[in-house]
Amino acid sequence: MVTIRRTAWFFVLAIVMAGWMGVLGSFRGVAEAGVIASHGGAGDLRAGEIAKVQTFLEQKVVMQKLVDYGVSPEEAMAKIRSMSDSDLHRLATLTDRVAAGADGVGWLIGLAVLVILVLVILMLMDRRVVVR
Repeated sequence: MVTIRRTAWFFVLAIVMAGWMGVLGSFRGVAEAGVIASHGGAGDLRAGEIAKVQTFLEQKVVMQKLVDYGVSPEEAMAKIRSMSDSDLHRLATLTDRVAAGADGVGWLIGLAVLVILVLVILMLMDRRVVVR
């Protein structure tokens, strides 16, 4: 009788686990794959990221905001070219996110990236930003 109870619990547990795995398996996930750049092509990667940021800077809204803050587009590009690889990668990633968002949330993200970009450029130019 004890073996029957243990067998019944095992059977019930196996059915519950199979059902749970079926439920979890019904959700679809997104699998992404990509190529990792080798160390030899770091210059190409940097040039690509500079091109992404430059494309972002060439937008009318971004140019106007830079001019409003007293930074010319040429100065901004000079500072971007002098950034470290990690800072440049971080900035290029943010510009990719802005390009992906086209709805209302995208505008908010775009504005946040623009503010971050201006602050980074101003900090690199050794100007003090006064927040009131």
